[in-house]
Amino acid sequence: MSSREEKLEAFGRLLDIMDDLREKCPWDRKQTFDSLRQNTIEETYELATAISRHDMNEISKELGDVLLHVVFYAKMGSETGDFDIADVCNRISDKLIFRHPHVYGEAAAANAEEVSHLWEQVKLKEKGGNKTVLGGIPDSLPSLVKAYRIQDKVANVGFDWEKREDVWAKVKEEIAEFEQDPSEAELGDVLFSLINAARLYKLKPDNALEQTNLKFIKRFNYIESRAKEQGKALKDMTLAEMEALWQEAKALECAV
Repeated sequence: MSSREEKLEAFGRLLDIMDDLREKCPWDRKQTFDSLRQNTIEETYELATAISRHDMNEISKELGDVLLHVVFYAKMGSETGDFDIADVCNRISDKLIFRHPHVYGEAAAANAEEVSHLWEQVKLKEKGGNKTVLGGIPDSLPSLVKAYRIQDKVANVGFDWEKREDVWAKVKEEIAEFEQDPSEAELGDVLFSLINAARLYKLKPDNALEQTNLKFIKRFNYIESRAKEQGKALKDMTLAEMEALWQEAKALECAV
């Protein structure tokens, strides 16, 4: 692994390259905060995909892409005199120290759950921080992630089930209501209750759903591949034929 000096040198090299690009490259010189926004979102999702696949080489690559955007925004901020990369680093460092009084202060936290409770208290006291418990949740978060964050935050101030097993009655209640009224409103209630159950059992619903997405894609790609080998088009196959290939795909996964 790299030494501290090598890490600082590598970061300095990236800053120097960014300076060159803003001066000498027409595309980089043309970019603004608004023009880069969508690219930043896409790069973040690409990093999330690499993490879901536990591909360390790809994670390293995508982290570089995300870091480039951080450096790019900081460079543009320095050009307008609003902030630079030092301000970015110092602000996050100050925030980390303030939000970890159990490390840098006198507070005590014996486990991760106690740290989470402490964080919510600290954030409410933070200068310029959240004015309400739910105030810090970004509007643009994906709904699945937002629901988890909402539930996590209110739980940290005591609004939660006494026993995690109690959540299943609520899940069943919401499913029954959805069966009676299959509407978006009722579906939302079902999903919200399932996300709550996931949180209580320390499972991340977005990770779980992405794993299932990847599993489904892999199995369906197998069906499509095997159908081509048999000289068949998917639209001409019966559901029973496709189901048989689906079971083949599952059996191959179990054999690995």
